[in-house]
This record gives sequence, structure tokens and C-alpha cells, in this order.
Amino acid sequence: MEFKTQKPIYRQIADYLLENVLSGELQAGDRIPSVRDMAAEVEVNPNTVVRTYSFLSDLDIIYNQRGIGYFIAEDARTRAYNFQKEVFIEEELPALFKNMDLLRIDFEELEALHQKLYPYEKQ
Repeated sequence: MEFKTQKPIYRQIADYLLENVLSGELQAGDRIPSVRDMAAEVEVNPNTVVRTYSFLSDLDIIYNQRGIGYFIAEDARTRAYNFQKEVFIEEELPALFKNMDLLRIDFEELEALHQKLYPYEKQ
């Protein structure tokens, strides 16, 4: 895992797990790696993973079964979607709009680029 400098590492690990929940790779009831295993996997201090798991527990995305490990919560996908959407709207969308204004990219051009990069059928 390659880390970016502008966001805390624990949040980047959380984003990785949230993406796996949203994609369906991790589903309700799935066990996630132990703190030590995750720390070894992403090459960080175990305390960083503890902070990540605490953050995700506070969001009710994961839960801890004492002595057994951490698991994906029942409604984790909905909670992950709502959280990631809120973060995107508050933190990333303003920068996107600013760059669109600076580069004079309108919404039609943006939609055309989206269609080109991620083709899909409208329903």
C-alpha cells in the first residue's frame, strides 16, 4: 500500500477497508485481519492500525468480538456509503469544482469524460 502525504495514514487504511466494503469484497460478518497482521501487511506500526480500527468501530463499520477479532458490521455497506459520500462532498468536490472553473470545464464535458472513462448504460 502506498501512502499519500496529505491524509493521515490511519485514514488511508480506513479508506482502503471502506472501499473493500463498498465493492463487496468485504461483507457483513467477514473477519478482517488482526491488528498485527494488518500492520505487517501495510507496513505500519500496530498502533496506527489500532487507531484505524477504533475509527471504523466508532462509525459502526466494524466491531470487535473480544478474543476472536474484528468483523464487518451488519449494515457496514450502507454506513460506509453514507460516510464516504459525505467526505467526498465536503472534502473532494470543492476542489473538483474549483479546478473545473479554473480550466473552464463544464458539466457536459465532465459527463462526456466520465462516459469515456467509465462507460455504462443509463437506466
